[in-house]
Amino acid sequence: MKRDFLSVLDFSTEEILETFDTAIKMKANKADYFDALKGKALALIFEKPSLRTRTSFDIGIQQLGGFHIYLSRDEINLGKRESIHDVAKNLERMVEGIMIRTFAHQNVTDMAKYARVPIINGLTDYSHPCQAMADFLTILEVKGKLEGLKLTYVGDGNNVAHSLMDAGARLGVDVTIACPKGFEPNLIAYNDAVEAAKATGAKIEVVHDAFEGVKGADAVYTDVWASMGQEAETEIRKQKFKNFQVNESLMSAAKADAIFMHCLPAHRGDEVTAGVIDSPCSVVFHEAENRLHAQKAVMYKLMK
Repeated sequence: MKRDFLSVLDFSTEEILETFDTAIKMKANKADYFDALKGKALALIFEKPSLRTRTSFDIGIQQLGGFHIYLSRDEINLGKRESIHDVAKNLERMVEGIMIRTFAHQNVTDMAKYARVPIINGLTDYSHPCQAMADFLTILEVKGKLEGLKLTYVGDGNNVAHSLMDAGARLGVDVTIACPKGFEPNLIAYNDAVEAAKATGAKIEVVHDAFEGVKGADAVYTDVWASMGQEAETEIRKQKFKNFQVNESLMSAAKADAIFMHCLPAHRGDEVTAGVIDSPCSVVFHEAENRLHAQKAVMYKLMK
């Protein structure tokens, strides 16, 4: 039976932890997995540009013994040049998996509906599950555990915030979203995470004061204030988010050993100061590397 990875909630707590265990083994001994997906093909559909997603999936599938084909927006133009149904029905006969990085989440859910091969969500406007897997793998490696920790996300309640809530809910990590009023996470995404958290006891909350939000935090996380497609709102958002910058003062309100996290790319001087992102408490490049290992483990789970 084929499995998709459209949301962190597609995996149970046990499956996430098993995936982390696989990722850690792959990271330590990548040669042990050189033939894990030997001869298998992964289609990479990109409607949004990418550094980490493209590099990590490209290298990852090759390190597992498979190969990929890169399909740009100009070549596919989902739903316009050709219907998602027809794209799915063509690709399923040629590849063993499809990764999509796109705008509308419906594109990913439709592809999963029509394709008989596994679909991996490389990012949509609604969620970014691969990033969250890398993030929580990083926390596990740095802190040595997950359950009972607190992660505070400071900024826009966006796709990254949604997936962090999902992962925290599954793994027993309290997640606080500290954002300006009017920039809260999608209510459906919030309610889904709250419901999932009932099984682990994790606390999922939204506050509107950054200093209140980071109290007791083991990890402080932020993202750009204006994501791709929101460039016209940049100046307005700078005003709205000025009290939500992760700076040295805000970090001092978290636990003394709190780590700083960012999905990248970062805008130093906006959502985070250079003093924080380039400090010893920053694990942003550790996270970036773990995109490779976490996604290799996801591909292995779905495509083997």
